[in-house]
Amino acid sequence: MEIQIARRENFSARNSALRWAGLAGALAGVVMFASPLQAAELGNWIGTWTASAQPVWGPDFPVPLSMPTSLWNQTIRQVARISVGGSRVRIVVSNEYGSMPLKVGEARVALAADDGKIQAGSDHTVTFGGSPSIVIPAGAPAISDPIDLAVTPLAKVSVSLFFPEVSPTTTMHWDGHQTAYVAAGDKVADGDFKADAKQTQRVFLTEIMVDAPVDARAVVTFGDSITDGDGSTVDGNDRWPDVLAERFAKAGGAPVAVLNEGISGAKVLTDRMGVNALARFDRDVLAQPHADSVILMMGINDVGWPGCAIAPRDPEPNADDIIEGYKQLIARAHAHGMKIIAATLTPFDGAFDGTPFQGYYNPEKEKIRLALNAFLRSGAFDGVIDFDKVIADPQKPSHSQAKYDKGDHLHPNPAGYAAMGSAIDLKTLTTP
Repeated sequence: MEIQIARRENFSARNSALRWAGLAGALAGVVMFASPLQAAELGNWIGTWTASAQPVWGPDFPVPLSMPTSLWNQTIRQVARISVGGSRVRIVVSNEYGSMPLKVGEARVALAADDGKIQAGSDHTVTFGGSPSIVIPAGAPAISDPIDLAVTPLAKVSVSLFFPEVSPTTTMHWDGHQTAYVAAGDKVADGDFKADAKQTQRVFLTEIMVDAPVDARAVVTFGDSITDGDGSTVDGNDRWPDVLAERFAKAGGAPVAVLNEGISGAKVLTDRMGVNALARFDRDVLAQPHADSVILMMGINDVGWPGCAIAPRDPEPNADDIIEGYKQLIARAHAHGMKIIAATLTPFDGAFDGTPFQGYYNPEKEKIRLALNAFLRSGAFDGVIDFDKVIADPQKPSHSQAKYDKGDHLHPNPAGYAAMGSAIDLKTLTTP
């Protein structure tokens, strides 16, 4: 089914005016400073895939990192399924949470094949300012030069990075749900990659961009593990944002990138498995070129964490605290001419029962979830996607339907994610 989403026409008009004002200024700059040939060479760059950067956590946190603490004289090959296609690509490598410079000795991009292999004839050298290597300062990202690799929508792209020096993996994306391949030495050009180790955590690679058609735009999905894809299939690309990207690709018309900026464990108000939503909103949402809409699905960890083993000493926030955070995100999105769509919080009755995280759910926390959902449906946002109604058991609304439950009573399984992605009315995410 498709859920119809309410829209605020007064905001749509203001949003369009702001976008066109910004576009007019940008076009004026092109006319003044760039010839048509130079403008074409500059390209129309837009994110086609993202993995939000997060810092590693310490040994006091009861969730294992399950990856090496550093890479040294090693190559890591990471695979990403993009959303929109383009005539050229660029990659973004981040040292945001590093405390020392990060040296990338060599990098290559190719079309991915199975099991870490690449498609013959698709391998391209990556350069940064014309150099095949780069040293990235602590706290900074690096964007590559354009690479002459044409990619189609939903293509799988392989990015290989060689680290010749000790490189602490302090900037990562923990719940990548995609196999990464690690081998000793400089193996970036190997077509048949012989991995010494595998992991599902991403390191350093945070974005792939494409030189897309001029009418391309982006939708950002901003959330926690249910957006990040806990419960989806490793290497299956069946998270709800993946389903949304597939629907846009099949719909035709102007290309729409879907950028997944979910972080498992993310919260609106406080840090731990990544910084809080208010702190990372500029980086992950507002800074994305050609992004005109954001779907927000976050808050269940603010409610569930306090009092269980994952955060035994954290105080329980009340609904008003989290709602104030939502209001800040609304105001900041609107200040940048961006629509912000709410996604309701799905049921979590029984979450983690019988595990070390017992206490994530209780009846008082359910009252907070219901209060948050009431606000998310209230009209304060520019629309609402009612994922709660998609996933909830009609006979027991505080529970997920068994057919959609991963088994921990919090995260959907692939069938649940398919139902969520299919329930979104695409018209809500089109520019008026």
